[in-house]
Amino acid sequence: QEQLVESGGGLVQAGGSLRLSCVTSGGTFSNYAMGWFRQAPGKEREFVAAINGGGGSTSYGDSVKGRFTISRDNAKNIMYLQMNSLKSQDTSVYYCAADTWMFGTSRTEHDYDYWGQGTQVTVSS
Repeated sequence: QEQLVESGGGLVQAGGSLRLSCVTSGGTFSNYAMGWFRQAPGKEREFVAAINGGGGSTSYGDSVKGRFTISRDNAKNIMYLQMNSLKSQDTSVYYCAADTWMFGTSRTEHDYDYWGQGTQVTVSS
């Protein structure tokens, strides 16, 4: 059973940056593809970014492409989401997730098997 814990959320002004982290335990980290999703109040969960188990393949949602960067350190069992040029529309709870299909970069939440509890990101305009 993989356990995921997000951190790094907070309040930031529009145009600023934040880096989210997702630390995992319970399994072999490199055996999982990883993803970030977000959900704002009253809205459906939205795909943000994903990275395959080896870290060589990534995928991004259209709304964050060019501003956010996903990465992972398999030696430390940690995944990151670097968020730059933040906008008020980026305000959400951000969740990390693990997919046992390590080769993929799925944009579909139902493909992910394990989820963290989420971390709040608030961007003030």
